Amino acid sequence: MPSDDARRGKYRGHELADRQTTQLIGIAQGLIADNKLNDAEIHFLHKWLAANDAVKGNALISMLVGRIEEILADGVIDDDERTDLHTTIAKLTANDFELGEVIKSTTLPLCDPAPEILFEGRQFCFTGTFVFGRRKKCEAETINRGGQTGALTQKTDFLVIGEYATEAWRQETFGRKIEKAVLMRDSGIPIAIVSEAHWRQALT
Repeated sequence: MPSDDARRGKYRGHELADRQTTQLIGIAQGLIADNKLNDAEIHFLHKWLAANDAVKGNALISMLVGRIEEILADGVIDDDERTDLHTTIAKLTANDFELGEVIKSTTLPLCDPAPEILFEGRQFCFTGTFVFGRRKKCEAETINRGGQTGALTQKTDFLVIGEYATEAWRQETFGRKIEKAVLMRDSGIPIAIVSEAHWRQALT
C-alpha cells in the first residue's frame, strides 16, 4: 500500500498536470484567436510544452507535442503544416482536451469483422485525426506500399478513420464523409470502413 507521502506526491502531480493543462488550453485558444498561427507562435508553444512536462501525461497533448516536433524537424514550416496544426489546436481546445480519448470503435460503423488490408493497387481515403501522424504521413506510408490515396469516391477500397475523435462524430466535419461511406457500403459498393489501429497493424 502506498505511503501517505507517496499518495500526497501523486496527488500533487495530478494537481500540477491539471493546472498546466488549463494554462495550455488558455494559451492555445489565445494563439488561434485571430484565426492565424505564425512561426513565432508555434515556436513559443513548443518551448512552453517542453518546459511543462506534466501535461504530457494526457495522451492528446502528447500527440500535439509530436505534431509540433514533426513540423519543426526540418526547420521549415510550410502552409500545409501551419494549417494542419491550427486545425488540430482548434479541435483540441474546443473540448478542453477531452477529445483526446481514443475513440470507441463501437460508436463507429466499422466493418465487423475487420477485413484484411491489402495495399497494392488499392485506393485509400483518410479522415479524422491520427495517432500515427499527419494525414500526409499516413498517405505516404500507404503509397510506399503500393496503395493510392485521394478523396472518397466509388472507387475507394478503404476509408480509414483516425483514432482520435469525439463521441458525437456525426457532427464533426469528417462525420459526413463517414456517413457517405456507410451509404455507399449499404448500396452495395465494396468499400471497407476501418479504424486507424487496424490500418497500423497492416503496415507491419
